[in-house]
Parts: sequence; structure tokens; C-alpha cells
Amino acid sequence: MKVWIVITAYLTVAASVAATTYVYEGQWGRRGTGDGYFDHPAGAAVAPTGDVYVADRDNHRVQYFTFDGWQLGAWGEPGTGDGQFRWPTGLTIAPGGNVYVVDHFNHRVQYFTSTGSFLGKWGTFGTGEGQFRYPVGVAISSGHSVYVTDSHNHRCQEFTASGSFSRAWGGPGSGNGEFNNPMDVAVTGGTVYVADGGNHRIQYFTSSGSFLGKWGSYGAGEGYFKVPSAVTVSPAERRVFVADAGNDRVQYFGPAGIFLGAFGSYGKGAGQFDLPAGVAVDGAGRWVYVADTGNHRIQYFGKGEPAVAPASLGRVKALFK
Repeated sequence: MKVWIVITAYLTVAASVAATTYVYEGQWGRRGTGDGYFDHPAGAAVAPTGDVYVADRDNHRVQYFTFDGWQLGAWGEPGTGDGQFRWPTGLTIAPGGNVYVVDHFNHRVQYFTSTGSFLGKWGTFGTGEGQFRYPVGVAISSGHSVYVTDSHNHRCQEFTASGSFSRAWGGPGSGNGEFNNPMDVAVTGGTVYVADGGNHRIQYFTSSGSFLGKWGSYGAGEGYFKVPSAVTVSPAERRVFVADAGNDRVQYFGPAGIFLGAFGSYGKGAGQFDLPAGVAVDGAGRWVYVADTGNHRIQYFGKGEPAVAPASLGRVKALFK
């Protein structure tokens, strides 16, 4: 009897440590300019309300939706004025609901209310403090620090919520703390994660830019990348999700880079991707949203059953020899 109690306990522990899987739940959008249509969506973010915001890149606008894809509103048009865009590529939602958008070809960040009323902007083309050369990604901390990946300056910059420059770190290269066209940034619990696209890796830092660690290199295996284009962290579980664009998949990891799982492959079917450029997770960690850029749609995935490989009886018996 004692042996079978121990066997049951062993199998229970094995199941509890297995990584959660993510299964396809639904999608919305196709190529076009109408409400709910997209032209190369490049970024996604989830508001505290659960609404999903999308940087609709080639339509030069932001659209937002219910958690399952019913359009709630949109704003933006091509141009250089306030509230206009030239390729919005990344966006993030502040704790109070304001929306920060990277305006790629205008070399700036703009921010808005949750329904699109213009609040402010900062940035011009250049290499100085607070200037940008083709910024791509943006994230905001619980303390309202705004982090921006300044891609062609090969650095990350930090600002206050209204755009005052705080600090910058990085520089061109492949060493620790250096970047090659960083693509996206995420922040949670005082840790800043950067998708270092041209170096095919993730680096992570303290909130003030001190290097903490890294993982990944070029390839197609577990934990390898081909131009990681987006990164986000589930605040509930501290899982790090990476849109692995060149491998047409999403990989997810523990907070220090331990591989947990992956989903997706190249194609147009449900759960397949064509150069995914954005990934977002809701606050509860229930839904993972992917901007499936080449397929002009948003797909979302929910938690499946834990991926447990059944232990062989021989392996269990070996415990008691």
C-alpha cells in the first residue's frame, strides 16, 4: 500500500511541474481597410479591461476590440500631425488605461486616452537623448516608466510617462548589453526584457539598464530564434512569450530563459503564422494574442491541459530498487 501511495504522489508531482500548453481558440481580421480589417498588423496589447489594442501598421491606425474580436473603435490616419501615423509598430497600455504608440517613420512616441483622444508626443529623428532612429517597441512599468527600443540607434531608452528623458543603454554589437536592431521591450516586476532581433536573442536588465542575463542564438530548435520580433510577460505567472518571426511560432520561457514550450508553424491555417510581429497576454494569463502579420489577422490562444509525458512503470519501479 505504501508503495502505491508513493507512486501516486510521484505522478502528481510530475503533472504539477509540467509546462502549460496553449491551444488555438479563435481569430479575427483579414486584409483590408474597413473596420476590423488589417494591413500587416505589427503589435498588440491588452488593457486592464481585457480589451485588445492592435497597431494596424500599413493602415496607419490603431484599432481596439473586445477580448474575442468585436471591434470597439479605431483612430489614426497617414500623416505627421498629432494623432496621425506613419507605420505604428508597437503599443502598450498604461496602468490607468492610456495607450502609448510607437510611430515608426515619424521617429516618435504618441500617447492617447483609451478611446484615442490625443494627449501628447515626444521624439524626433536623431541620435541624441530622447531622439530616435526607427523605434519599434514600447512598454510601460507599474511605476509609469516608459521604455522604447530605438532600433537603428541600437539602444533602449527610458522616459517618464509624459516623455521626459531618464536614461539610455546599449550600443551596436553582440556583447552583453549591446544590441543589433532591438525590436521590442517588455517590463515586469522591475525586470526589462528586450527582443534583440539582429542578435537572435532575448536580453534582460534591471529597470535602470544593468545587464542581468540573456538566452538564445540563431536557429530553429527549442530556445533558438530567427529574428525575435516581440516579447511580453504574463504578470500572473512571469512567463516570457516571444514572437519568433523567422520561425513562424511563439515560444515561452521562465523568467530567466528556461524553455517551457512553443506553438505555431508556417501557414495560413488556424494556429499557423506568417512572420508574427506582435504578442500580448491578458492580465490573468488566460489568453495569448498574436499579431499574425503576413496573414493580416489576430489569433488568440488559451491554456490547454499540461503536457505530461506518462512515466513508464519501469521508471517508477526504479525508484524503489
